[in-house]
Amino acid sequence: MREERFGEFVLVRRHERGHVAELVLDRPKAMNAVSTEMARSVAGACAALGADRDVRAVVLTSSHERAFCVGADLKERNSFSDADLVRQRPVARGAYTGVLELPVPAVAAVHGFALGGGFELALSCDVIVADRTAVMGLPEVSVGVIPGGGGTQLLPRRVGAARAAELIFTARRVEAAEARELGLVDRLVDEGRDREEALAMASRIAANSPVGLRAAKRALRLGHGLDLSAGLEVEDAAWRSVAFSGDRAEGVAAFNEKRRPEWPGE
Repeated sequence: MREERFGEFVLVRRHERGHVAELVLDRPKAMNAVSTEMARSVAGACAALGADRDVRAVVLTSSHERAFCVGADLKERNSFSDADLVRQRPVARGAYTGVLELPVPAVAAVHGFALGGGFELALSCDVIVADRTAVMGLPEVSVGVIPGGGGTQLLPRRVGAARAAELIFTARRVEAAEARELGLVDRLVDEGRDREEALAMASRIAANSPVGLRAAKRALRLGHGLDLSAGLEVEDAAWRSVAFSGDRAEGVAAFNEKRRPEWPGE
């Protein structure tokens, strides 16, 4: 396993086998509250992972035992002038869009508190695995703002407009069992197993064609919300990008030869 730090608060682990990388939120003294520095580091790590053609899946994890991420660093925000807040906004957005725009599948491994921007980081992933200690929510209206890391857009796409409205307007916290019932998380696992299960899922994902994975994610993301006809055109464009690839030729050959494919990744 190779490790690389992005600033003080973000660690990337590249697993030698399986083409899986972990993006670890590592600011335990603040329960991973997202400061300006941490946001910049998350964005930088995502850019590096997105450009690494050896990475086929990313797992977003936390080094804190009792929290995934408690959201924006409100202590830092309390010291901001209006001008400071304006300057910081693009940096903050860069963290959330960095995760959202990862070109490979991303799995969030959530335990403990995932609140505000912390929950938005998880929502920016394709799949959320949570253990039974997870508590999540978007409490921003209770402190005079709104979810600004994608929450007003990502949550309704996951659970529907009315359910998202209720959760955002009440600012309430949702515990793990209800979160699974409402569709806030995709897989609920026993306490302490979120990272293990997320890594196992990422390994299964990463066994597949890297060209196919990137194209499938692109089609899923770009096609969402379009009418069926437009969505099928998005799918066709993605299909054309892989149909004549080395991965497609290798996949078909491996199937017919009853062997495991050796993906060229192109």
